[in-house]
Amino acid sequence: MVSATGVRVRHVTPNDADRWLALRAALWPEEDEASLTGAVDRFFTEPHRTPGLMPEAVLIAEVEEPAPTLVGFAEVSRRPYAEGCDTTPVGFLEGWYVVPEHRCKGVGRALVAASENWARELGCSEFASDALADNVVSAEAHRALGFEEVEIIRCFRKDL
Repeated sequence: MVSATGVRVRHVTPNDADRWLALRAALWPEEDEASLTGAVDRFFTEPHRTPGLMPEAVLIAEVEEPAPTLVGFAEVSRRPYAEGCDTTPVGFLEGWYVVPEHRCKGVGRALVAASENWARELGCSEFASDALADNVVSAEAHRALGFEEVEIIRCFRKDL
């Protein structure tokens, strides 16, 4: 799918693995390289993508400049439940990233629209996402795309 902004959104392929990995590292810089690489490898080697496994699909955004360049991705899944949702399964935006120089140009919007279509085609009637409570930029981006904020939670843990 090519949007009006010249962004092509498509499913990730093994040929995209290195660039997708680099984009994941930019989104989740606190993750170690082995963990990020393992997730990419598993995605391509374990093709049984069913609800509850993350991600079930990865959509990438590509622009021509002058050669095709990956500038963003969306990792999506179906969850049995998401805060504020009434149906199951719920399409869920697990990870969403656009390189800084391509933000506010319709890339993120194209990725989310394609993600919503993916979920709709699999029978989902609701789509959800989350962001850290202090990530104001992400919250604003979600609102700009029609998401409704339904809850803010704090998560706790302790060693046993």
